[in-house]
Amino acid sequence: MVLIAAIAAIVVVIAVEIVLHRAAPMLRNRMIETLSATFDGRVELDSVDVSVARGLAVSGKGLRIFPAGEMAASGEEHPLISLGRFSFHVNLPGLFASPMHVGTVYVSQMKIDIPPGSARRQVQHKAVAGKIRIVVQQIAIDDSELILETDKPDKDPRTFELKHVVMRDVGPDHPWLYDAMLVNAVPPGSIHAVGMFGPWSNESPGDSAVTGHYTFDDADLDAIRGIGGTLSSVGDFKGQLDRIEVDGRTDTPDFSLDTADQPMPLHTEFHAVVDGTSGDTYLQPVRARLGSSEFTCNGAIVNVKGKGHIIDVDADVPHGSVEDFLALGVRAKRAMMTGVLAMKAHLHIDPGSESVSRKMQLRGSFTLSAIHFTDPATEDKIDMLSLRASGHPREAKPGAPDVHSKMTGQFALADGRLRFSKLDYDLPGAAIALSGVYSLGDQQFSFTGDVKTDARLSQMVSTRWKSWLLKPVDPLFAKQGAGASIPIRISGSRTDPKVGFRLRR
Repeated sequence: MVLIAAIAAIVVVIAVEIVLHRAAPMLRNRMIETLSATFDGRVELDSVDVSVARGLAVSGKGLRIFPAGEMAASGEEHPLISLGRFSFHVNLPGLFASPMHVGTVYVSQMKIDIPPGSARRQVQHKAVAGKIRIVVQQIAIDDSELILETDKPDKDPRTFELKHVVMRDVGPDHPWLYDAMLVNAVPPGSIHAVGMFGPWSNESPGDSAVTGHYTFDDADLDAIRGIGGTLSSVGDFKGQLDRIEVDGRTDTPDFSLDTADQPMPLHTEFHAVVDGTSGDTYLQPVRARLGSSEFTCNGAIVNVKGKGHIIDVDADVPHGSVEDFLALGVRAKRAMMTGVLAMKAHLHIDPGSESVSRKMQLRGSFTLSAIHFTDPATEDKIDMLSLRASGHPREAKPGAPDVHSKMTGQFALADGRLRFSKLDYDLPGAAIALSGVYSLGDQQFSFTGDVKTDARLSQMVSTRWKSWLLKPVDPLFAKQGAGASIPIRISGSRTDPKVGFRLRR
């Protein structure tokens, strides 16, 4: 009996060795034939190993799937898909089934490199003959990347880092279900996406369809120099690898710029188109709310080869609160004024490591109405100026009724300095026309201009003898139909302004 058992054991070992010896090349051929039929391209596989641990354990490395012969002839020599390592299990009877069914294939270090559109579409594709010899239920992928190449010389390829992806119901002629965790570089964080991918387009892989829903939580905006806050975003996307449309929203309860470092709630809802052929993203449009102020933006985030991205956006604020924007941009315990803001502006931000507030360029025009200064002393000065300019100097006393004033202007922001080519401030009895510069960092300013009043100089003083003294000079200041036109200079800081006459126009 012992001899028979020993002989049986030897036979089993020999049988297993025969199976293992034949299994590896058989599996290798099946994998190559299945992938060639699925992707209509040449397949290379460096090695396949088979062991009897927990059934038949299959592992391999160096798998590469190349474009079709015609596409390769056009100059595309890099593999479309390459795998560093893979492994899966199969039971012994399943090894000889056709097709062979596999539960889960585990993959690491996968790279999908999609050629540019011109290379993909310049030739007609001819299918590679072959059969589907292996059916996979799901694929679990770790540490992979998707690269969308471009034929534009001034653009960088668009790269997506995929931390973990699970694809289910994998097949050649229907969409695959996926559950993916993507790594977002700036701002740093993980994006979770679920949806459907495919079917894979062999003739033009960039045309392969993709749909899904994403969530992006706790993104640290402090990683972008000059910006602060924690961003969360959710949304849906659809399209092709080359062109994906995204509808989503973002919430940043503590958004801030380093010029003020005052957190403000920022909410956006957006529609964007991601162009995989260029790496550009088009915003069409973004509906935003900063504090209580609503506005819209349209524009693009443009890929610049070797540098990063340029942001070019047109913004429209139809009916906002000026205190919201002052709190975001000016360092102060409270906004210096309140009022209704209407503004149209163009925003441009160049790539680079410099603070956003330093490299940001903003140009546009605005109208500010229903102005009220939050400092009572400042508001009193404006109210008394209005009364004097209207010819009621005796009523110009602290506590006078607030006046309704309006400001319009044209501005350009660059290098942290706000330049006003035109700044008109109108209040009852006076019109002030200025131009000058305001520095956001140290809050220093310098303006020159003219004050035109309804009343003459002699009518703006409360005592009779001063009025008589000024009457001879009234004609010198009465210009262009104004009671008086007075050249002025305003300089200093927000807390210590200095107002004086300009001796020379």
